[in-house]
Amino acid sequence: MHRLSLAANARMKVRIGVSMGPTVPDDHGDFSRLVDDVDGLGFDSIWLPEVLAAPTLDPLAALAFAAAHNSHLKLGTTMLLPGRNLVRTAKQLATLDLLSGGRLLVTFVPGLPRQPESGAVGVAGPDKGRAMDEMLPLLRQLWAGERVTHHGECADFEDVALAPLPVQQPLEFWTGGMVPAALRRCGRFADGWLPSSCTPEEVAAARVVIDEAAERSGRAISAEHFGVSVAYARGPLQPKMIRALGAARKGVDPIQVVPVGLDGLRRLLEQFLEVGFSKFVVRPIERPGSWRAELEALASAVLDLQT
Repeated sequence: MHRLSLAANARMKVRIGVSMGPTVPDDHGDFSRLVDDVDGLGFDSIWLPEVLAAPTLDPLAALAFAAAHNSHLKLGTTMLLPGRNLVRTAKQLATLDLLSGGRLLVTFVPGLPRQPESGAVGVAGPDKGRAMDEMLPLLRQLWAGERVTHHGECADFEDVALAPLPVQQPLEFWTGGMVPAALRRCGRFADGWLPSSCTPEEVAAARVVIDEAAERSGRAISAEHFGVSVAYARGPLQPKMIRALGAARKGVDPIQVVPVGLDGLRRLLEQFLEVGFSKFVVRPIERPGSWRAELEALASAVLDLQT
Protein backbone atom coordinates (compact mmCIF):
# COMPACT_ATOMS: atom_id res chain seq x y z
CA MET A 1 0.00 0.00 0.00
CA HIS A 2 1.26 3.44 -0.91
CA ARG A 3 2.03 5.60 2.11
CA LEU A 4 2.43 9.34 2.18
CA SER A 5 5.40 10.49 4.22
CA LEU A 6 5.04 12.85 7.17
CA ALA A 7 7.07 15.38 5.20
CA ALA A 8 4.60 15.17 2.32
CA ASN A 9 1.81 15.90 4.79
CA ALA A 10 3.60 18.89 6.31
CA ARG A 11 1.45 21.23 4.22
CA MET A 12 -1.77 19.77 5.62
CA LYS A 13 -3.43 21.46 8.56
CA VAL A 14 -3.30 19.03 11.46
CA ARG A 15 -6.02 19.67 14.02
CA ILE A 16 -6.74 17.81 17.25
CA GLY A 17 -10.03 18.05 19.13
CA VAL A 18 -11.10 16.43 22.40
CA SER A 19 -14.27 14.42 22.92
CA MET A 20 -15.88 13.93 26.31
CA GLY A 21 -17.13 10.53 25.17
CA PRO A 22 -19.71 8.80 27.38
CA THR A 23 -19.30 11.01 30.43
CA VAL A 24 -21.37 13.66 32.16
CA PRO A 25 -19.77 16.50 34.15
CA ASP A 26 -20.64 16.88 37.80
CA ASP A 27 -22.21 20.31 37.26
CA HIS A 28 -22.20 23.29 34.89
CA GLY A 29 -19.05 24.66 36.51
CA ASP A 30 -17.22 21.41 35.82
CA PHE A 31 -18.26 21.57 32.16
CA SER A 32 -17.31 25.25 31.91
CA ARG A 33 -13.82 24.51 33.21
CA LEU A 34 -13.45 21.64 30.77
CA VAL A 35 -14.40 23.88 27.84
CA ASP A 36 -11.92 26.55 28.93
CA ASP A 37 -9.15 24.00 29.53
CA VAL A 38 -9.60 22.44 26.08
CA ASP A 39 -9.32 25.91 24.57
CA GLY A 40 -6.58 27.24 26.84
CA LEU A 41 -4.26 24.30 26.30
CA GLY A 42 -4.44 24.72 22.53
CA PHE A 43 -6.78 22.01 21.30
CA ASP A 44 -8.77 22.84 18.19
CA SER A 45 -12.25 21.85 19.32
CA ILE A 46 -14.44 20.13 21.87
CA TRP A 47 -16.68 17.28 20.69
CA LEU A 48 -19.83 15.83 22.20
CA PRO A 49 -21.28 12.58 20.85
CA GLU A 50 -25.00 11.98 20.63
CA VAL A 51 -25.75 8.63 22.24
CA LEU A 52 -29.30 8.48 23.55
CA ALA A 53 -29.02 5.46 25.84
CA ALA A 54 -25.73 6.40 27.50
CA PRO A 55 -24.71 8.99 30.11
CA THR A 56 -23.91 11.80 27.68
CA LEU A 57 -24.99 15.41 27.42
CA ASP A 58 -27.40 16.39 24.68
CA PRO A 59 -24.96 17.90 22.20
CA LEU A 60 -27.10 20.76 20.90
CA ALA A 61 -27.98 22.03 24.37
CA ALA A 62 -24.47 21.56 25.74
CA LEU A 63 -22.72 23.10 22.73
CA ALA A 64 -25.03 26.12 22.92
CA PHE A 65 -23.94 26.51 26.54
CA ALA A 66 -20.29 26.13 25.52
CA ALA A 67 -20.69 28.68 22.73
CA ALA A 68 -22.06 31.25 25.17
CA HIS A 69 -19.39 30.50 27.75
CA ASN A 70 -16.36 30.49 25.44
CA SER A 71 -16.12 32.72 22.38
CA HIS A 72 -13.20 30.98 20.66
CA LEU A 73 -13.33 27.19 20.78
CA LYS A 74 -14.78 25.24 17.84
CA LEU A 75 -17.81 23.13 18.71
CA GLY A 76 -18.16 19.62 17.29
CA THR A 77 -20.70 16.84 17.50
CA THR A 78 -21.21 13.38 16.06
CA MET A 79 -24.95 13.72 15.69
CA LEU A 80 -27.71 11.22 14.99
CA LEU A 81 -29.62 12.02 11.81
CA PRO A 82 -32.18 9.18 11.39
CA GLY A 83 -35.36 9.76 13.38
CA ARG A 84 -35.08 13.54 13.33
CA ASN A 85 -37.45 16.12 11.90
CA LEU A 86 -35.46 17.40 8.94
CA VAL A 87 -36.47 21.07 8.92
CA ARG A 88 -36.24 21.40 12.70
CA THR A 89 -32.75 19.87 12.63
CA ALA A 90 -31.67 22.26 9.87
CA LYS A 91 -32.97 25.22 11.87
CA GLN A 92 -31.37 24.11 15.15
CA LEU A 93 -27.95 23.64 13.61
CA ALA A 94 -28.17 26.87 11.61
CA THR A 95 -29.08 28.72 14.80
CA LEU A 96 -26.17 27.21 16.71
CA ASP A 97 -23.77 28.11 13.92
CA LEU A 98 -25.14 31.67 13.81
CA LEU A 99 -24.99 32.29 17.56
CA SER A 100 -21.52 30.74 17.86
CA GLY A 101 -20.16 32.94 15.08
CA GLY A 102 -19.60 30.06 12.66
CA ARG A 103 -17.81 27.63 15.00
CA LEU A 104 -19.98 24.55 14.46
CA LEU A 105 -18.48 21.25 13.26
CA VAL A 106 -20.96 18.46 12.56
CA THR A 107 -20.54 14.81 11.62
CA PHE A 108 -23.76 12.91 10.95
CA VAL A 109 -23.96 9.27 12.03
CA PRO A 110 -26.71 6.64 11.78
CA GLY A 111 -26.31 5.50 15.39
CA LEU A 112 -24.88 2.46 17.09
CA PRO A 113 -26.31 -0.84 15.78
CA ARG A 114 -26.82 -2.42 19.20
CA GLN A 115 -29.54 -2.31 21.81
CA PRO A 116 -30.75 -0.37 23.67
CA GLU A 117 -29.36 2.46 21.53
CA SER A 118 -30.80 1.24 18.24
CA GLY A 119 -34.29 1.09 19.71
CA ALA A 120 -33.93 4.53 21.31
CA VAL A 121 -33.17 6.09 17.91
CA GLY A 122 -36.49 4.73 16.68
CA VAL A 123 -35.44 3.80 13.15
CA ALA A 124 -34.77 0.21 12.10
CA GLY A 125 -31.22 -0.65 11.07
CA PRO A 126 -31.71 -0.97 7.29
CA ASP A 127 -33.79 2.22 7.22
CA LYS A 128 -31.12 4.39 8.84
CA GLY A 129 -28.91 4.54 5.76
CA ARG A 130 -31.86 5.26 3.48
CA ALA A 131 -32.93 8.06 5.81
CA MET A 132 -29.50 9.67 5.64
CA ASP A 133 -29.43 9.37 1.85
CA GLU A 134 -32.73 11.24 1.69
CA MET A 135 -31.97 13.89 4.30
CA LEU A 136 -28.39 14.95 3.59
CA PRO A 137 -28.94 16.69 0.24
CA LEU A 138 -32.03 18.44 1.63
CA LEU A 139 -30.04 19.86 4.55
CA ARG A 140 -27.52 21.29 2.10
CA GLN A 141 -30.29 22.96 0.10
CA LEU A 142 -31.95 24.45 3.16
CA TRP A 143 -28.69 25.80 4.56
CA ALA A 144 -27.91 27.39 1.21
CA GLY A 145 -31.11 29.43 1.47
CA GLU A 146 -33.00 27.59 -1.25
CA ARG A 147 -36.79 27.27 -1.17
CA VAL A 148 -37.37 23.53 -0.92
CA THR A 149 -40.29 21.22 -1.59
CA HIS A 150 -39.89 17.53 -0.82
CA HIS A 151 -42.19 14.52 -0.54
CA GLY A 152 -40.40 11.47 0.80
CA GLU A 153 -40.36 8.81 3.49
CA CYS A 154 -38.45 10.91 6.06
CA ALA A 155 -39.77 14.37 5.23
CA ASP A 156 -42.84 15.77 3.50
CA PHE A 157 -43.11 19.55 3.16
CA GLU A 158 -43.90 22.29 0.68
CA ASP A 159 -42.10 25.51 -0.17
CA VAL A 160 -39.88 25.82 2.92
CA ALA A 161 -37.11 28.41 3.14
CA LEU A 162 -34.90 28.32 6.22
CA ALA A 163 -34.24 31.34 8.40
CA PRO A 164 -31.89 32.13 9.99
CA LEU A 165 -29.16 30.73 7.78
CA PRO A 166 -25.84 29.50 9.18
CA VAL A 167 -22.87 31.86 9.21
CA GLN A 168 -20.72 29.29 7.42
CA GLN A 169 -21.59 29.19 3.75
CA PRO A 170 -21.58 26.42 3.06
CA LEU A 171 -22.18 24.84 6.45
CA GLU A 172 -20.17 21.71 5.81
CA PHE A 173 -21.07 18.31 7.22
CA TRP A 174 -19.01 15.15 7.50
CA THR A 175 -20.18 11.57 7.92
CA GLY A 176 -18.79 8.53 9.71
CA GLY A 177 -19.03 4.79 9.30
CA MET A 178 -16.88 2.02 7.86
CA VAL A 179 -19.34 -0.19 5.98
CA PRO A 180 -19.32 0.11 2.16
CA ALA A 181 -22.70 1.89 2.05
CA ALA A 182 -21.44 4.51 4.51
CA LEU A 183 -18.30 5.08 2.42
CA ARG A 184 -20.34 5.57 -0.75
CA ARG A 185 -22.71 7.91 1.11
CA CYS A 186 -19.77 10.03 2.21
CA GLY A 187 -18.51 10.27 -1.36
CA ARG A 188 -21.92 11.19 -2.75
CA PHE A 189 -23.04 13.74 -0.18
CA ALA A 190 -20.52 14.74 2.52
CA ASP A 191 -17.72 17.27 2.84
CA GLY A 192 -15.48 14.99 4.90
CA TRP A 193 -15.16 11.66 6.70
CA LEU A 194 -14.62 10.97 10.42
CA PRO A 195 -14.69 7.22 11.22
CA SER A 196 -13.80 5.64 14.56
CA SER A 197 -12.27 2.39 15.87
CA CYS A 198 -10.23 1.77 12.73
CA THR A 199 -6.66 1.20 11.62
CA PRO A 200 -4.53 3.32 9.28
CA GLU A 201 -4.63 0.52 6.71
CA GLU A 202 -8.43 0.40 6.84
CA VAL A 203 -8.94 4.13 6.39
CA ALA A 204 -6.44 4.32 3.53
CA ALA A 205 -8.37 1.62 1.65
CA ALA A 206 -11.73 3.15 2.53
CA ARG A 207 -10.66 6.57 1.27
CA VAL A 208 -10.23 5.08 -2.21
CA VAL A 209 -13.88 3.96 -2.13
CA ILE A 210 -15.01 7.41 -0.96
CA ASP A 211 -13.03 9.25 -3.63
CA GLU A 212 -14.35 6.95 -6.35
CA ALA A 213 -17.95 7.48 -5.20
CA ALA A 214 -17.40 11.25 -5.15
CA GLU A 215 -15.96 11.20 -8.66
CA ARG A 216 -18.93 9.22 -9.96
CA SER A 217 -21.18 11.91 -8.47
CA GLY A 218 -19.24 14.70 -10.16
CA ARG A 219 -17.72 16.05 -6.98
CA ALA A 220 -14.57 15.82 -4.87
CA ILE A 221 -13.76 15.83 -1.15
CA SER A 222 -10.85 17.98 -0.05
CA ALA A 223 -7.72 16.13 1.00
CA GLU A 224 -7.89 18.22 4.19
CA HIS A 225 -11.22 16.68 5.14
CA PHE A 226 -10.24 13.20 6.24
CA GLY A 227 -9.95 12.50 9.94
CA VAL A 228 -10.33 9.84 12.62
CA SER A 229 -11.94 9.65 16.04
CA VAL A 230 -9.59 7.78 18.38
CA ALA A 231 -10.28 6.48 21.88
CA TYR A 232 -7.21 5.68 23.98
CA ALA A 233 -6.52 3.90 27.25
CA ARG A 234 -4.09 5.06 29.90
CA GLY A 235 -3.47 1.49 31.11
CA PRO A 236 -3.95 -2.07 29.87
CA LEU A 237 -7.39 -2.79 28.46
CA GLN A 238 -9.56 -4.82 30.79
CA PRO A 239 -11.07 -8.09 29.48
CA LYS A 240 -14.60 -6.64 29.54
CA MET A 241 -13.49 -3.71 27.40
CA ILE A 242 -11.64 -6.01 24.98
CA ARG A 243 -14.79 -8.10 24.54
CA ALA A 244 -16.93 -5.02 23.91
CA LEU A 245 -14.49 -3.62 21.37
CA GLY A 246 -14.19 -6.99 19.68
CA ALA A 247 -17.96 -7.21 19.32
CA ALA A 248 -18.12 -3.73 17.80
CA ARG A 249 -15.38 -4.39 15.23
CA LYS A 250 -15.37 -8.08 14.44
CA GLY A 251 -12.07 -9.34 13.07
CA VAL A 252 -10.10 -6.32 14.31
CA ASP A 253 -7.73 -6.59 17.27
CA PRO A 254 -8.90 -3.98 19.83
CA ILE A 255 -5.27 -3.11 20.60
CA GLN A 256 -4.92 -1.92 17.00
CA VAL A 257 -7.71 0.64 17.29
CA VAL A 258 -7.47 1.68 20.97
CA PRO A 259 -3.87 2.61 21.73
CA VAL A 260 -2.59 2.10 25.25
CA GLY A 261 -0.76 5.03 26.80
CA LEU A 262 -0.16 8.49 25.42
CA ASP A 263 2.96 7.32 23.58
CA GLY A 264 0.81 4.69 21.88
CA LEU A 265 -1.75 7.34 20.97
CA ARG A 266 0.90 9.56 19.43
CA ARG A 267 2.32 6.68 17.37
CA LEU A 268 -1.14 5.87 16.03
CA LEU A 269 -1.83 9.50 15.09
CA GLU A 270 1.49 9.60 13.26
CA GLN A 271 0.49 6.48 11.35
CA PHE A 272 -2.77 8.12 10.32
CA LEU A 273 -0.83 11.18 9.19
CA GLU A 274 1.33 8.95 7.00
CA VAL A 275 -1.75 7.88 5.02
CA GLY A 276 -3.07 11.43 4.63
CA PHE A 277 -5.49 11.78 7.55
CA SER A 278 -4.97 15.04 9.41
CA LYS A 279 -8.00 15.80 11.60
CA PHE A 280 -8.37 13.96 14.89
CA VAL A 281 -10.86 13.74 17.73
CA VAL A 282 -9.33 11.98 20.73
CA ARG A 283 -10.80 10.86 24.02
CA PRO A 284 -9.84 8.74 27.01
CA ILE A 285 -11.85 5.53 26.92
CA GLU A 286 -12.63 5.93 30.63
CA ARG A 287 -13.48 9.12 32.48
CA PRO A 288 -10.32 10.64 33.98
CA GLY A 289 -10.07 11.28 37.68
CA SER A 290 -9.11 14.85 36.76
CA TRP A 291 -9.95 16.23 33.33
CA ARG A 292 -7.46 19.07 33.83
CA ALA A 293 -4.57 16.69 34.54
CA GLU A 294 -5.61 14.45 31.64
CA LEU A 295 -5.78 17.35 29.20
CA GLU A 296 -2.38 18.66 30.30
CA ALA A 297 -0.79 15.25 29.75
CA LEU A 298 -2.59 14.84 26.44
CA ALA A 299 -1.46 18.27 25.26
CA SER A 300 2.15 17.47 26.10
CA ALA A 301 1.94 14.19 24.21
CA VAL A 302 0.27 15.19 20.93
CA LEU A 303 -0.33 18.89 20.43
CA ASP A 304 3.02 19.52 18.78
CA LEU A 305 1.60 17.53 15.83
CA GLN A 306 -0.75 20.43 15.08
CA THR A 307 0.43 22.64 12.23
